[in-house]
Amino acid sequence: MTESHSQRYILSFQCPDRIGVVARSTGVLLDACAFIVEVSNYSDPVTDTFHLRCVFDDRQMTKSIDEFRADFEAFAEEFKASYQLRCESELPRVLVAVSKYDHCLSVLLNKWRSGALPAHIVGVVSNHPDCQSMADWYGLPYYHLPITPETKPQQEAQMLGVMEELNADLLVLARYMQILSNDMCEKLEGRAINIHHSFLPGFKGAKPYHQAYDRGVKVIGATAHYVTSDLDEGPIISQEVRPIDHEVTVEQMIHLGHDIEATALSQAVRLHCEERVQLNGHRTVIL
Repeated sequence: MTESHSQRYILSFQCPDRIGVVARSTGVLLDACAFIVEVSNYSDPVTDTFHLRCVFDDRQMTKSIDEFRADFEAFAEEFKASYQLRCESELPRVLVAVSKYDHCLSVLLNKWRSGALPAHIVGVVSNHPDCQSMADWYGLPYYHLPITPETKPQQEAQMLGVMEELNADLLVLARYMQILSNDMCEKLEGRAINIHHSFLPGFKGAKPYHQAYDRGVKVIGATAHYVTSDLDEGPIISQEVRPIDHEVTVEQMIHLGHDIEATALSQAVRLHCEERVQLNGHRTVIL
């Protein structure tokens, strides 16, 4: 099989760190004659965990991908590793949740349509009808699911139903402006990314730009993180900042923040969909 007709695969895993983990894992690749085209790894001296991500192709493989998976399963069992293996062309399916603000949604859809985002956006869900025209323009189904404090459990059940219907792998909260319930957070652990319009861990909660203005900050930021039941405290994936000075008003900060919010979120979604993010306690390892 020539390189131009070969199929690429993404393999990533993490496990307790120990002698032989690199030799043994790469030995599985060698035994199958898998051609490694990209590899990165990290050994965390604090948590004693090992993290690795590699991309390989099957131009010279002597085993089928199913046979390779079975061999790697034996390695994973021996080294107590959790791993992911998928064909690079099988893009993760993403559902985007949005409220009234559309700047993050616009950037995500534009990058998806242009091929710059290695994901397949399958739909848009919202508690308001405002962004339906944008979803329609991109040919995406739009799910308008209004929410009140009294109907929150039912609305979240509907949202999970949409994810199941669309076979979505990831929920992206693109300024969704709703706090997910603890039950929803648990069900979506590691599968939901939020953008917070602040450089966390500072200025959590509501109106972070107003909080930042009151403190006279000299940079504003945005943080993309995994959703957890602890509000705005999930493991951080990506952050962006922009310098400002004392002349910048709250309103100007909000408008400037739109760009960095969209950039941080799209970067986080890209990293997640390329299998580059691994959870390491409350932190993330980006490979």
